[in-house]
Amino acid sequence: MSNSELSTTFTPADIEARWYSHWEETGGFRPERPDAEPYTIVNPPPNVTGSLHIGHALDNTLQDIVIRYERLRGKDALWVVGTDHAGIATQMVVERQMEERQDKRTNYSREEFVDKVWEWKHESGGTITNQLRRLGCSMDWSREQFTMDPHFDKAVLKTFVDLYNDGLIYRDKRLVNWDPKLKTAISDLEVETQDLQGSFWHFKYPLEDGVTLGDGRDYIEVATTRPETMLADMAVAVHPSDERYASVVGKHVVLPITGRRIPIVSDEHADPELGSGAVKITPGHDFNDFEVGKRAGIAAGDMLNMLDGNADVCQVSDGLVPDEFIDLHRFKRDGKDGAREAVVARLKADGFLIPHIAKTKKGEEVEHDAEPRKIATPFGDRGGVVIEPWLTDQWYVDAEKLAAKPIEQVKSGEIEIVPATWEKTFFNWMENIQPWCISRQLWWGHRIPAWFDADGNIFVAATEEEAQGKAGAGVALTQDSDVLDTWFSSALWPFATLGWPEENQPLLNKHFPNSLLVSGFDILFFWDARMMMMGQYNMGKAPWPKLYLHGLVRAADGSKMSKSKGNVVDPLGLIDEYGADALRFFMAAMESQGRDIKMDEKRVEGYRNFATKLWNATRFCQSNGIGASETLKAPPARLAANQWIIGEVVQVCAEIEAAMADLRFDAASSAIYQFTWSKFCDWYLELIKPVFNGEDDNPAAVETRAVAGWALDQILVMLHPFMPFITEELWHSQAAFAGGKRQYDLITASWPNPRAEVSKDATDAIDWVIDLTSNVRSAKNELGIAPGAKLAAFLPNASSLAASTLERSSAAVERLARLTPVTVGDAPDGAAMQVTAQAGGQTDVFIIPLEGIIDIAEEKARLEKALAVSQKEAKSLEGRLSNANFVERAKPEAVEKAKADFAHHSEEAERLEQALARLG
Repeated sequence: MSNSELSTTFTPADIEARWYSHWEETGGFRPERPDAEPYTIVNPPPNVTGSLHIGHALDNTLQDIVIRYERLRGKDALWVVGTDHAGIATQMVVERQMEERQDKRTNYSREEFVDKVWEWKHESGGTITNQLRRLGCSMDWSREQFTMDPHFDKAVLKTFVDLYNDGLIYRDKRLVNWDPKLKTAISDLEVETQDLQGSFWHFKYPLEDGVTLGDGRDYIEVATTRPETMLADMAVAVHPSDERYASVVGKHVVLPITGRRIPIVSDEHADPELGSGAVKITPGHDFNDFEVGKRAGIAAGDMLNMLDGNADVCQVSDGLVPDEFIDLHRFKRDGKDGAREAVVARLKADGFLIPHIAKTKKGEEVEHDAEPRKIATPFGDRGGVVIEPWLTDQWYVDAEKLAAKPIEQVKSGEIEIVPATWEKTFFNWMENIQPWCISRQLWWGHRIPAWFDADGNIFVAATEEEAQGKAGAGVALTQDSDVLDTWFSSALWPFATLGWPEENQPLLNKHFPNSLLVSGFDILFFWDARMMMMGQYNMGKAPWPKLYLHGLVRAADGSKMSKSKGNVVDPLGLIDEYGADALRFFMAAMESQGRDIKMDEKRVEGYRNFATKLWNATRFCQSNGIGASETLKAPPARLAANQWIIGEVVQVCAEIEAAMADLRFDAASSAIYQFTWSKFCDWYLELIKPVFNGEDDNPAAVETRAVAGWALDQILVMLHPFMPFITEELWHSQAAFAGGKRQYDLITASWPNPRAEVSKDATDAIDWVIDLTSNVRSAKNELGIAPGAKLAAFLPNASSLAASTLERSSAAVERLARLTPVTVGDAPDGAAMQVTAQAGGQTDVFIIPLEGIIDIAEEKARLEKALAVSQKEAKSLEGRLSNANFVERAKPEAVEKAKADFAHHSEEAERLEQALARLG
């Protein structure tokens, strides 16, 4: 798979497709380990119509890091992959293609149309699965799942029938989110709320004859943003404590236009402080009003529905809507006024409109029909039209009963939610959960297994034959035309993908419950909670013991990404530019226990540079005869530098393991990054350079080649979950360089197990040299001294560590810290700076004379001037940030910039103070 000589440049595109094909072809994503401990995750199945977006990139990168990590640790790691049939989205795609050919769904039978959807699925569906491959996802593609596969259909039907027979699924008339364009109910997740400029109208609702308010008015004033719905008003609500209306509660008003006589009811939904304190109640077209109507004793079957499925006005059951309004659309359409405009015009003409009085800038009063107001308006995310709360017969799951056990499991710790801050949100939703509407008015999907006879009796069964058996011979049956909500089938994902409901399924027996679920917080209720419910109902246990909720990937300025804003980032474009490894590492490094991630392409570029650094370090190793290691255990080491790097490997391995146990992806990636870049590339390779200046077979060189090759192998293993492509390439390159071949791919290698004891004296010595070198370099930078300048140094009181290190490693001190000569003793009088070296609990203070190196007075003046500027800026910014008005009213990006500038100037002031202190 790899040439013996590593290319001079790292080009991600040259290796990614090649290695992914190799892994997939050789079964690397599911090594057969029948006796190993199972580790299982299932991916949130993306829509079969979908393409990889930045949220998918985050979600799947985190899952892949976990699964590769556990695979390296010897687990029988299974990552279940598949796609969701995405009822609405898929049907829309196919219908849109039909429209382009001047064709439409209704030209075909249901069966013929479903066949066309399957054709589309086989020819064009699943684009996202190839894109997941580009990201490096090590999923078990040999068992790819689809929520409409026959075995999955069987699982869905069994669950529906069982729930129905247990009284947990029922048919009811309730309000749903109705999409008038798609002609179907949709879930809350598919509703997007937009703030639109609208109007707030005030109307008079006349009290019945002889009834007046305390102030003598013979009407109640109501206000609404949806005047057209008054055609189906069934009550007026006032708050129980509102004394203005106490005398008329139980009385009636007579609606304008329809003449309907409706009651005045007492209900806490009415806010005495808002408007007139009286609220019109339209239970058939408003979710809050629906609940008020029920509390007022109005049965759902008696609630008025004034719109049809197209959102056109239809006659209500009491026949009181005038003919002039019938068939009007709810809003303006094709340049013609809709029901809203017609109702307002009629109420105004009949004297029931209360005008809004506004004042101009000059103080003049101007009369308007309505008060302008921003209104939160629900839109269907796919149909793109305003959602209508619509009263209709649908199928429901008794979610309250199914939620009881998951609530208990989270409270007891049987299911752990990470981060735990999401528990409060989880409990709040689950403890106030509403019935779950599971029916959709579509042709594509799992058709509801319910049949009706001519009298409306319902027969639920897995097959038509079973339903017929229940109904009796000769009884004509018609199957429900609705299909199930796609969340119903995906709720079975953790076990239906493993063979349920078939009995004696080895995969199911071993890999259920799953080990972990990684999910965006935005589907906590729509998918995660429902898997908890269905796992408990069907399997009698939680589907997994731990749920990790990650945040969103936001634009660089912190705003939410959206196509309308033009700030959407294409992960495939980033992969093309920087490579999949760099994008993956960015995601891991920025993922901090569910906090949102700000997109930063510069950081992605920085992680590509990190990969290049590792590539070049490997080339350096090869140029010095360092190849692959043949041992898991650390090689024997006598040299201090070699003992030190072995100790550092032991430490970073422990750090990564601790971070992964807590799902701290940022901490794990930071640990391997710092070790690779700083400890191995910058320090260790620099420390061992002199070893290779002599004969190739001298004992020090032989030892160092063995240790360096082993340490590089450990880096490749520990970095592999984060950057799989470059690490696999270098893993094989190291073996090929030595003229050999790896016995196995890195993807199935073993996690580090150094089993090494190292001398603390040796590791302390190297830490001491590194600390001294770092501090000397920093001091030179602060004082404007050339990095390569060699400076004399004095050590008045040498610690035992300093004395032994200088005795054995004076050459390293001279070469790295650029200090020569180093004298153990007092420094001469005169200007000097102080530099410390710390390690092993010991501190040494070096005195470095500066006479003739810099102009002390001039340098002090420069530092004091710069210090004054930074202190002044820091104080000014501190004052601005302590001003509540600024923090609350300024744009978020302005506040963030002020915080960043304050941090910068504070750090700069501290640095300058330290530089001045060095000069005495």
